[in-house]
Amino acid sequence: MEQLPSESDAIAKVSSIFIYPIKSCRGISVSQASVTPTGFRWDRQWLVVNYKGRAYTQRVEPKLSLVQVELPDEAFIEGWEPSKSSYLVLKAPGMDALKVSLIAPREVSNGVSVWEWSGSALDEGADASKWFSDYLGKPSRLVRFNTASETRPVEPEYAPGHKIMFSDMYPYMLLSQGSMDALNNVLKEPIPVNRFRPNILVEGCEPFSEDLWTEIRIDKLTFLGVKLCSRCKIPTINQETGIAGAEPNETLRKIRSDSVLRPTQKQKGKVSK
Repeated sequence: MEQLPSESDAIAKVSSIFIYPIKSCRGISVSQASVTPTGFRWDRQWLVVNYKGRAYTQRVEPKLSLVQVELPDEAFIEGWEPSKSSYLVLKAPGMDALKVSLIAPREVSNGVSVWEWSGSALDEGADASKWFSDYLGKPSRLVRFNTASETRPVEPEYAPGHKIMFSDMYPYMLLSQGSMDALNNVLKEPIPVNRFRPNILVEGCEPFSEDLWTEIRIDKLTFLGVKLCSRCKIPTINQETGIAGAEPNETLRKIRSDSVLRPTQKQKGKVSK
């Protein structure tokens, strides 16, 4: 089955592209992005870790949602390479701006871990460590995925042979505006799409029709739909305030839980969006 086959007869079209350079920090909406096997270029390439090397995410540090991330406009052009004057710029409430060179650092941190994976990462240095330590109020470091020496495979049951950097599950996540609209129609207070942190937002299709997409063609590229995304507490966190509530997960449990979507299969108490 082919999805998004051409502009003339597509069942949906891409409306937005989002990149999240630092896992759990704010995303960047872009008009174009370079596609790589591990996701869009720059997506989840950086990670904030504690003194043991364990990942900090919004699940335990919702203040990360307030960290604004900026990259040079030209960083999203195909084939662009950073120079000594190219920076990742971070801003957060009560903090001076931090500039992190896009030239890969040489210092290596061992024992970095995300979920089941552990390995080495490139350490962004003392200034970045102090910035995040001061902001979060606990020892922290900023590290970059070490593509030269590390590989992080996805679940082989669903996508054998594929890999990611610091993403949770897979290289790309797609969401439709129709699904967002359907959810907002049953919520007492509508929420923005940034609660779900997709990479690709499409419009023009029926709500939740992307559940069944197995092959998605965008321009000359083909993406495979391998698994629905099980949601954690992050959608409950207001990305403008860093404050968590009950919604939308409370509503999703009623309309998008595995007991609703897959009643004949083993139940794991998960919700999807």
